[in-house]
Amino acid sequence: MITTATSAVTRDFATNRLLQGLTAICALVWVWAAIDPVYRMDWFLENILLFVGLGVLVLIYKTHPLSQLAHVFIAVFWVLHTVGSHYTYSEVPLGRWLQDMFAMERNHYDRIVHFTFGLLLAYPIRELLMRAAGVRGFVSYIFAFTVVVANSELYELIEWAVAQIVSPDAAMAYLGTQGDVFDAQKDTGLALLGALAALAITRQMERR
Repeated sequence: MITTATSAVTRDFATNRLLQGLTAICALVWVWAAIDPVYRMDWFLENILLFVGLGVLVLIYKTHPLSQLAHVFIAVFWVLHTVGSHYTYSEVPLGRWLQDMFAMERNHYDRIVHFTFGLLLAYPIRELLMRAAGVRGFVSYIFAFTVVVANSELYELIEWAVAQIVSPDAAMAYLGTQGDVFDAQKDTGLALLGALAALAITRQMERR
């Protein structure tokens, strides 16, 4: 059985076949994305925050290891983000396919990833709060939701700052606004909705 937020977990990577497999998949996808990305500077900028997140994840594993389910969610988000870094979010083929199919004005792959930021990471964040801070009950849901929304907004600010400081010329490709002046607000709103959905599902599952 796959471990969850309510399961006992240990720091035993050597015997955790699922975590080994997820690590291998994420590494392979990253290597693929690093080979001849559409816009090298955008790929570089996207990977700055990716590796900051990886460092945090390694630190968490050493101090408060998460469940296998949490790592599945994190790995899926890693893959989605890494694909976006290869093509740039506004050029991902899946987004273009959806754009053509539904006659949309823009490539919405970035919207999908921001929604999944809340949908996939709310569970690991809540689990970390439970394991590291002993947060339980309804408060754990409130705190997890707050952390997701705060980090989504913080990401938008860091994204803007990094683009301006590291490469102003690559800023528009990196930010991926596609002409939408309310892009940052919509991205944060979708992360909020994703977190609400994830936490509502978690609440129902844990009450059974």
